[in-house]
Amino acid sequence: MPYSVSPVGYLRSCFKEKFAIPRQPQLAPAARGVLELVAPFDSGEAVDGLEQVSHVWLLFLFHQALEDQPRLKVRPPRLGGNRSLGVFATRATHRPNGIGQSVVRLERVEPGRLHLSGIDLLDGTPILDIKPYVPYADIVDAASNAIADAPPPAIPVEWSASALAQAREHALRLGEPVVELIEQCLAQDPRPAYQTPTPERRYGVLFWDVQVRWHYPEPGRIRVLEVVPS
Repeated sequence: MPYSVSPVGYLRSCFKEKFAIPRQPQLAPAARGVLELVAPFDSGEAVDGLEQVSHVWLLFLFHQALEDQPRLKVRPPRLGGNRSLGVFATRATHRPNGIGQSVVRLERVEPGRLHLSGIDLLDGTPILDIKPYVPYADIVDAASNAIADAPPPAIPVEWSASALAQAREHALRLGEPVVELIEQCLAQDPRPAYQTPTPERRYGVLFWDVQVRWHYPEPGRIRVLEVVPS
């Protein structure tokens, strides 16, 4: 039987493009956003009591990865992009109904607005539902996942003196932890795993309203070159 769902709100996120978004929530605690609720959920009634909760589950729509034809197998970035698995064995964005879920930290509650951190969602993401995180029910001590049994190893992030100064200036202007955000996201090595970067190649991504550019002086090392207005 066909059915439809409507967003309860939309996320205003530090991530303005898909590249360099952490592949799981909580990997970049400095990643912040504001969930702006829509009517009728933008009143204080809908979030009454939520201030007693430290984390929430967000059910959302991968609005830039929707497809007419479902995929049965996908190539997870965690496996280097060269090995396929059944879609239900992964958290790939290419999903049958385009639905994702993330557990994020709830920093502050306001009528119609939730301030969040540790997010891994693109700016403008439609949020379908919000559920409180319940530790005694949501933590499974004996759980295992042989595909992803630990966070990806972090790689060193270095700064040019000018880029670090630029990032600190933007942090003051925005009131956001820009330096930490850049370090936490780049340390997860956002480039496609099949690429072997050369020192000459430049990479870039937009966080908030600043463009971050970096390169790989050698494999396994990142150096931030500049942090400039977009």
